[in-house]
Amino acid sequence: MKIIIHGGFFSESSQSHETKTAKQNALQVIALKSFEYLKNHTAAETVVFAVSLLEDDPLFNAGTGSQIQSDGKIRMSAALMDGTTQKFSGVINIQDVQNPIQIAQVLMKEEDRVLGDEGAKIYAQEHGFENYSPEIEQRRTEYLEKLNNGGKGTVGCVALDAAGNLAAATSTGGKGFEIVGRISDSATVAGNYANADCAVSCTGVGEDIVSNATATKIVTRVTDGMSLAHAFDRTFAELAEFDGFAGAIAIDKEGNIFYRDSHPKMVFAAYDGSKMEVFR
Repeated sequence: MKIIIHGGFFSESSQSHETKTAKQNALQVIALKSFEYLKNHTAAETVVFAVSLLEDDPLFNAGTGSQIQSDGKIRMSAALMDGTTQKFSGVINIQDVQNPIQIAQVLMKEEDRVLGDEGAKIYAQEHGFENYSPEIEQRRTEYLEKLNNGGKGTVGCVALDAAGNLAAATSTGGKGFEIVGRISDSATVAGNYANADCAVSCTGVGEDIVSNATATKIVTRVTDGMSLAHAFDRTFAELAEFDGFAGAIAIDKEGNIFYRDSHPKMVFAAYDGSKMEVFR
């Protein structure tokens, strides 16, 4: 059993040392809680559990604490992919919910598994999700003062369970001040992808990740026989060709954990039951 989580990128220029330390500590706590959960649950259930905890922590830009868009509203996106069933589900630009990833989880049972905007919100209401404002005072202050705190906003989790199943989940509150209607990578297979061989969750600039098809490329290359490290090398080299900005976390079916970014500030925590590795 293995688990790795990320909390997006950390900006030294706009976030304090205390914030960085708080994020590191929060990620370690969530990684430990999620690993305990993984002992009795599937990989797909566990990544939803972990991402829900990240969405509920206002330190991170997903769920509570999401960025505010150019029109003053918060729209969130999230996706789940079960590597065993090869099913993908997600919500795009959903408003007024607490945990977008949990709605993606419910959508897994549907024939129509990716919903956007008002349709996603209506679906959530019909399935018992209460209206919830994810806005926090800090984000409203930033919006009013036209400040973007540099949070390249995404959280994610990849897990390998005791039965060898892989899954990935990703959730975002957007980049802040974006044009209404923008779609990030998080609810696409470019930013969140898994099969029986590998699972990947991405963070960074959504447009760059989509242009590079980052998560899908890594998983496909591992499936085709590349090592996880080599798949990352190739994919991030291609990203660098157009100065793309991204980070990714992954686990393969052998239990190898790997992560990389094109900027040295992605915050993450990986745990295998005995050793904790975190961004420092």
